[in-house]
Amino acid sequence: MSSSDRVVLALGGAGTVGSGIVKALLDKGFKVAVISRDRSRLERLRSFVSPTTRDNLTTIVGNVGSEEGAEEAKQALLKAVGKVTDVVSSLGFSWWRGGPPHTQSLKDLHWVIETLLFSTFVSWKVFFPLVRDDCNCTYTFITGGAGEKLLMPGTGFLTVGAASALAFCQALREEYPEVPCKLNEVKINTGVDAPERTTPGYLNNLDLGEAVATLVEARNSSHSVFTVSSPADLKTALLERNL
Repeated sequence: MSSSDRVVLALGGAGTVGSGIVKALLDKGFKVAVISRDRSRLERLRSFVSPTTRDNLTTIVGNVGSEEGAEEAKQALLKAVGKVTDVVSSLGFSWWRGGPPHTQSLKDLHWVIETLLFSTFVSWKVFFPLVRDDCNCTYTFITGGAGEKLLMPGTGFLTVGAASALAFCQALREEYPEVPCKLNEVKINTGVDAPERTTPGYLNNLDLGEAVATLVEARNSSHSVFTVSSPADLKTALLERNL
């Protein structure tokens, strides 16, 4: 199955990390679908990707954070593109520094967990069945190392939320050890930003997108965790292993 025959659902594809992945996938010849609650973010994404690939991008306004919303989005997705062969999930947010836990409310913690874990779970539950039983399909989670350490004072809830997402991905790998679909995780242990704003040591989202798109294209790994802690790791951890 060539790239032009594959349809990638990029969950979180309108965000900083996701937009780089979407652009790279389109540049490799994939068809890509993105679901977002924010129509303006979808419009920005459409203007961000290469003009020559824009016709291969399908955008859908929807909410994958609730079971009902995700089911509605799935029906709209299948009506628009017919099938899904690959899923890349980069849901959530990249930064939260709301203060130490004793200054936060239960509502704050619920929001963080809902954004980082609940949406990842709900979307996986709804969209994983579309690719689960086909060895030519992939499902790739993009996670972060914030779940393994406190980045700085005031980021405790980010650590809790990110850790829950890491645990969920680990549970899936162990619960479904022989699922035909290629199930992988890319764990990013550094910041990600657009090239014009990237600081030393950070990844730019276009380079990250290229590496993730190469992993999806290759389909030669499963139940693996690819850890990226620096720009150099994109080549050694992802590109070289999947070219």
